[in-house]
Parts: sequence; C-alpha cells; structure tokens
Amino acid sequence: MRVLLIDDHTLFRAGLQGLLERMGIEVIASAGSGQEGLNIVSEKKPDVVLLDMRMPDMDGIEVLKKLREQGEKMPIAILTTVDDERDLIEALQCGAQGFLLKGMQPDELVTALQDIHEGKTVVAPDLTPILAKVVQGHIPPAPEPSPFSELTPRETEILFLLAEGQSNKVIARNLDISDGTVKLHVKAILRKLNIHSRVEAAVMAVQHGMLKKAAK
Repeated sequence: MRVLLIDDHTLFRAGLQGLLERMGIEVIASAGSGQEGLNIVSEKKPDVVLLDMRMPDMDGIEVLKKLREQGEKMPIAILTTVDDERDLIEALQCGAQGFLLKGMQPDELVTALQDIHEGKTVVAPDLTPILAKVVQGHIPPAPEPSPFSELTPRETEILFLLAEGQSNKVIARNLDISDGTVKLHVKAILRKLNIHSRVEAAVMAVQHGMLKKAAK
C-alpha cells in the first residue's frame, strides 16, 4: 500500500511517516499544504491519501473536493484531532472513505488504512455514536451564519449602541472617542452589512436579537 500524507504540521507529519513505515506501510511522499498534496497526487497516484482536516491554505474538505473534481478515485481518509460531527458528515458526503482521529492507537490506524485500501469506509471507533446519529437523522441543522461576523469588536459595540437609538455624539461620549471616529466606524458597518443607513443597521441588529443577546 502506497500512502501520501498531507498535513501542515512538519513534526507530526514526520512522526507519522516514521510510524507507518515501521509498521510496513510505504509512504511515497508527504506534503505540507493542500496545494502541494494535489500536485503530488497527480504525479504519483498513491493508493491511499491520508489528509489533515485543518490546514491554512485550504482545509481537508477543500482538498478532498478538488481531488474528486479532478477525477481521482483512490480512497481518501481524513485525519483530524477534532471529533466534530459536521466535519464527519461533510467529509463522507464529499467522498471520503475514512474519518480518523490523530489520537488513535498505531495498530488501530494501520488496520483502518488497510480496510480503507480494501474499499471499506472506516470511521474512528470514538466517532461511532456520532455516525449512528447521522444514520438515524438526528443531527441538528447547522446554525445560520451571523451577518455581523465581519465586524470588529468596536464596530459590534457601536452597532449595539445604534440599535439602542444613541446618536453619534452620545456614542462618542460613552466610548470616549471623537465624533469623527464614530462616523468612520458607522461607515464601515454600513459597508460590511451592505446597507445604506444607520436606521437600517439598527433594525438589522434588533431583528437578529443583538439587544436580547447583550441583555443575557
């Protein structure tokens, strides 16, 4: 079995390579980024790709999707530290044949890779309860992303004060900043929320429960 490792942590990647080779698995290459991994797959055609979930340039799901879009058919297993149910669901939906945890025992990992190489879909034992919930349809829907996620902490604070009906002068006095600074923050808020007036901003904040959340 010829395995390609894709993981941005150099020490972990080197340690895992040494471990697998000691246990009789050939590691044909290791990549420190998603893009490097994509290039190596095209060139060397490994039997199995062992892919880290969290990487800075593109995460494991993105790499997985690109490999499948390129028509790569080899088994791909996600290897991660986080037992997140949504990561598990998305990985399987995107064509992963394994979802493994970095905390697995070495012999468990090797057995999982052998099973994946043989065409089986393998999920780390610790994730079996989550997989059962997925099969039974008990996973709750993902929460909707907040429209305020791009705002800085200061902009969020000013938006809250706008929602309370405070004027720029009152906000400036309360935050001990100048009127001009408040105006700049308000402009940034309107641009990021893609709206045109402070009234719209205040209404949006109220509609999304910003005042209620702050009161808790």
